[in-house]
Amino acid sequence: MKIAVGGIHTECSTYNPLLATTADFTVLRGAELTAAADFACLADWDWEVAPTLHARTIPGGPVERGTYEAFRAEFLDRLAAALPIDGLYLAMHGAMNVDGMDDCEGDWIAAARDVVGPDCPISVSYDLHGNVSQRVIDAIDMFSAYRTAPHIDVEETKRRSLAMLYSRLNGEIDPFVVWAQVPVLLPGERTSTVDEPARSLYARLPAIDAVPGIFDASIMVGYVWADEPRATASIILTGDDRIAMATEAEKLAAAYFEAREAFAFGPVTTSIDECLALANASATRPVILADSGDNPTGGGVGDRADVLAAFLAKGRGSALFAGIADRPATEAAYRAGIGARLWLQVGGTLDPSSRPAEIEAEVVALLEADGVMREAVVRRGTATIILTARRRPFHDIEDFTRFGFHPSDFDLVVVKSGYLSPDLAPIANPNLMALSEGVVDQDIPRIGNIRRQRPMFPFDGDFTFAPKAVASARAR
Repeated sequence: MKIAVGGIHTECSTYNPLLATTADFTVLRGAELTAAADFACLADWDWEVAPTLHARTIPGGPVERGTYEAFRAEFLDRLAAALPIDGLYLAMHGAMNVDGMDDCEGDWIAAARDVVGPDCPISVSYDLHGNVSQRVIDAIDMFSAYRTAPHIDVEETKRRSLAMLYSRLNGEIDPFVVWAQVPVLLPGERTSTVDEPARSLYARLPAIDAVPGIFDASIMVGYVWADEPRATASIILTGDDRIAMATEAEKLAAAYFEAREAFAFGPVTTSIDECLALANASATRPVILADSGDNPTGGGVGDRADVLAAFLAKGRGSALFAGIADRPATEAAYRAGIGARLWLQVGGTLDPSSRPAEIEAEVVALLEADGVMREAVVRRGTATIILTARRRPFHDIEDFTRFGFHPSDFDLVVVKSGYLSPDLAPIANPNLMALSEGVVDQDIPRIGNIRRQRPMFPFDGDFTFAPKAVASARAR
């Protein structure tokens, strides 16, 4: 048997002014895809794999229309060249936004369906922070989404999606998809699966998988920073028993809605000034402070210096800021060289609403990866600041140790994040989250809302909800 593999994967805040272009994406084509570690699990089944194209970039602003259309055209050409195939697997995210287009995943998947025809089964995997539409549901046969946030089950989710596709091709199952929308839209930081009530809701999924006639159950939190009609939470089940699937989808949708008021931030969450006051008073280290409004892995710009400015005015002890995206400041540090002192305006080079911090600093380290990603470490008093030429997160311990220091070397570590990564969370002592400004503002009711479905919690309060499961157009 022969399957084709491809997809496109990113998360886009419609409040972010930066458009993603071709240069921002890592693109795997042909044999590069099957050789990539992210797709190693394809080799676990006895089939021929026809790799097409997979494009991925760090979350950010909407994708430039021409960039998306070029990727889509190349993917479809490669998919058509791979025919005939027995099945198609698409590794998606679900929260992509294209400038001037609604529901780009629906566009991508429906176009793939047109190429492969009505009889070819399509299985997809999604991030649980994706937004789904009826157009997507009507084009696919199998669906799997991450069950953890932070995401530690990415490979496991791909395996579930691929295992269903393999079983379908072997004639063991004949699946279709049923879904139920839930009018709740909350940030990932309030719906982390390590905290209640999300932990208990997601813990129900394996038992639903075991219900006769159901093969896979997913809870989609949705992506709140996309002001678009499809943005909502939802329940999506794959199986072959429409009644069992509808029953379980509606029960889980009702449970999610009933828990809406209970979703809360896991760490202590307050203003920047109050977070710094708590860090100043802490007898333990390292305090890890998440600058949540500027989180690049949630779609933030990554160039704000608000927390740095507040620390320079009110902070105590040693602090590490990892990192602030600022190409001009990074290049200035390179020109000056290690040991030089210079005046820098840090931040405010990408987002017009971002305010820079003006500092005199010493250059203490320079790092250039592959001749592309330049990073510089500068020091102002007790503040150590990592400047990056391009937007990027600092989530892994290796992100720090390659500079010659460890997060635990500092009293305070400030990262542009929401919930902490699996590497950083265990060493946070304690973890704080600042309700900082930015294009992924955690104060959800105050962000712009023009095109969303209404009513929707938390934008609307007092309304009733009766879950209704809807089957795919491909359902038997």
